[in-house]
Amino acid sequence: MENKTFAEMTDEELLLEKKKQKNSKIFHAVAIGFLAGILIFGMGGWLMSPEKRIGFLIPMLIPVVFIYKILKGPKNDNGLEEVLKQRGLS
Repeated sequence: MENKTFAEMTDEELLLEKKKQKNSKIFHAVAIGFLAGILIFGMGGWLMSPEKRIGFLIPMLIPVVFIYKILKGPKNDNGLEEVLKQRGLS
């Protein structure tokens, strides 16, 4: 599919794009929850261990980086919502 602005898309394409963004939001929420679970489990294990080695915390930065990248990803939902409201497709 070629890159079009939301104003140039047909009604069917806009509704399909809305569905894709909804699925993407659900996937991102599940991924963030999974990564947060890994992070919490790892930190709990580190806190309960008798020898608290700082080297164990370095791999715990990986979920933090992924969560940050997911949260700071491209946000183009606002333009789609405006066009859907203008056309009465909400």
